[in-house]
Amino acid sequence: MNRTRTLLLALTAGAGLALSACAPGSSGSGSGDASKAPSPETVKTDAAALGDVTLTVWDQEVRGGQAKQIETLNADFQKTYPNIKIKRVSRSFDDLVKTLRLALSGADAPDVVQANNTRSQMGEFVKAGQLVNLDPYAAAYGWDKRYPQSVRNVASYSPDGKTFGSGSLFGMPQVGEVVGIFSNAAKLKTLGINPPKTWAEFDAALATAKSKGEVPLVLGNLEKWPAGHVFGVVQGRFTKAEDIRTLGFGQSGGNWVTPENTKAARTLVDWVDKGYFSPGFNGLDYDPAWQGFTKGKGVFLIAGSWLQADLSAAMKSDVTFSLPPAPEAGGTPVTTGGTGLPFAITQKAKNKDAAAAYINFLTSPDAMKVLAENGNLPVVETAEQKAPDALGTDIFAAFGAVSKNDGLVPYLDWATPTMGDTLGARLQDLLAKKLTPEKALEALQKDYSEFTSK
Repeated sequence: MNRTRTLLLALTAGAGLALSACAPGSSGSGSGDASKAPSPETVKTDAAALGDVTLTVWDQEVRGGQAKQIETLNADFQKTYPNIKIKRVSRSFDDLVKTLRLALSGADAPDVVQANNTRSQMGEFVKAGQLVNLDPYAAAYGWDKRYPQSVRNVASYSPDGKTFGSGSLFGMPQVGEVVGIFSNAAKLKTLGINPPKTWAEFDAALATAKSKGEVPLVLGNLEKWPAGHVFGVVQGRFTKAEDIRTLGFGQSGGNWVTPENTKAARTLVDWVDKGYFSPGFNGLDYDPAWQGFTKGKGVFLIAGSWLQADLSAAMKSDVTFSLPPAPEAGGTPVTTGGTGLPFAITQKAKNKDAAAAYINFLTSPDAMKVLAENGNLPVVETAEQKAPDALGTDIFAAFGAVSKNDGLVPYLDWATPTMGDTLGARLQDLLAKKLTPEKALEALQKDYSEFTSK
């Protein structure tokens, strides 16, 4: 995920509020009981028959293609259901995170919100009974059939908010994110390297690139978090997806100090020893690093789908994207990824059925087409959409495959409220040879176990 979301998704608790921008929602008590959801039989899915309704919606779709898609879908929804008026309040991601907590507890709470799906936000809202359990709506609308389990996991909690990554659905995302391998196709051709399809071929490609004077792997790790994405990709080479999910979602029973995770950490150290990373990578900023990649510095870049538009604009057909190789031949690739902020229904929503109909509209197959047309990565039916360019086609196909085949695993800094800092610092130390793989993993285990033991 991009820098802002990486730092804020896992760590920001949110404070302060400017309620003047919020239109009235419904009357009602402060907190509902998220475990008391309507049965699928009582859900009303005929939005046209719900009478006149005004839905106050808070979203953070404020940039470029994000703004275009939500404006288009809102207009289409109100045209289709003229009885339902959308009162939209658009906020930057930062503002949404800061204001939503108090908004949900106030008298003028919005009806539908994009809720940050981490423990410090959605988890706390679920715990407080402020969000509606969407399981009945998922059954009524078929969301549980269209959305793969690996995608639903990132917006799922136990009704008490203690367990993240399983339980009940509390939000529905529109867009996806996936971390993989960007390749400079022109350099591969010049170097005589075929696009790697196995880890052995990738290892050989790195060695060949180095032997011919190229930077095999571009990395700028000054901010510390980028190494987490590289580690996540390598971790999927050795560690089972379910074990990574246990750690990434901060669920009890996991263990960082395992032979598999140790192999992943040692692989990073081995890459350092062989000089595969960008010179001075720990002191190099993330943006200049990937921008250098667009100018021909480096052969491979491990990064996420959020760089699609920039890399494509700069490199055209010279850049490709692929999932990491599968752990074993014929297996499923395992890689880090997630979704954009899910849309959730607040317990104070006056007409929850209308709110659910709106979310269903935003996440429908037709909506996925609108998302793709505006340069966004649809979270489902991804491979079926027409991407805006060749790189987008690669990324759409990759995300569709990894989510459908249950190979998508969470960002590791989601695990605990402090794991973002711990992971970044310890991996930077690992790459600087200040910590051994064993000591680095012990530090991660300490953060993880202190949280899960509570």
